[in-house]
Amino acid sequence: MTESRPVLEASALSKQYRPRGGEPVDAVAGLDIEIGPGEFHAVVGPSGCGKSTLLKLLAGQLEPTSGTVAAAEPVGYLPQSDLLMPWRTVLANVTVGLELAGVSKGEAEERAQAELPRFGLGGFERRWPHELSSGMRQRAALLRTVLAGRRVLMLDEPFGALDAMTRRTMQEWLLGVCESERLTVLLVTHDLDEAVLMADRVSVMSARPGRIVATVDSGLPRPRSDETTLTPEFAAVKAALLGPLREAAGAVRA
Repeated sequence: MTESRPVLEASALSKQYRPRGGEPVDAVAGLDIEIGPGEFHAVVGPSGCGKSTLLKLLAGQLEPTSGTVAAAEPVGYLPQSDLLMPWRTVLANVTVGLELAGVSKGEAEERAQAELPRFGLGGFERRWPHELSSGMRQRAALLRTVLAGRRVLMLDEPFGALDAMTRRTMQEWLLGVCESERLTVLLVTHDLDEAVLMADRVSVMSARPGRIVATVDSGLPRPRSDETTLTPEFAAVKAALLGPLREAAGAVRA
């Protein structure tokens, strides 16, 4: 953890759902987490442990039942779906946030045009979302968030629907963007390899109600690539996470 003041932190965070006619469900309980400026932090855990709920709480999409969330700057939330509007072109989609912030259409488009090539979308500004590959749609969604001035990103399984080759390409691309833009990122993923490859620190969540039960510093040198996953250092970080992850998964089965 960096010595700088956290950009995002939660203390004793809890969220209870009260379904109509059913018993209350504790999704997250007593969870503490801190994200430093410019840090790439990943969270892994068993299915249903509250990972997505955690992101929504930190992004202000949900109100906690108890506990606190403190953010030093506005947070951008990217759900599993890219949420591109099918009736708008790529250019019109990525400028939505700027337009909502009161930026003129001309200025918004000028800013977007300057960034489209870096996001692998140069020449596609007049295309429709259905004409894009899955990877391109994800890049458009991220550009929309970055253009809106969000420097702290909550990413919920952003590459879960991609094939293995596209997934690796997108991982390396995202790492490059995050480093060049000095973005702060919290990534939720079910893929331990993805978490270790991308993050500075990886946290493991327990079975529901979710809480952080282990955090491991990666220490892997940057820049990283697919070859990083073949190193002894990568294997050591992954091994340190497997124990608490298996314990959390075992608690679900029990």
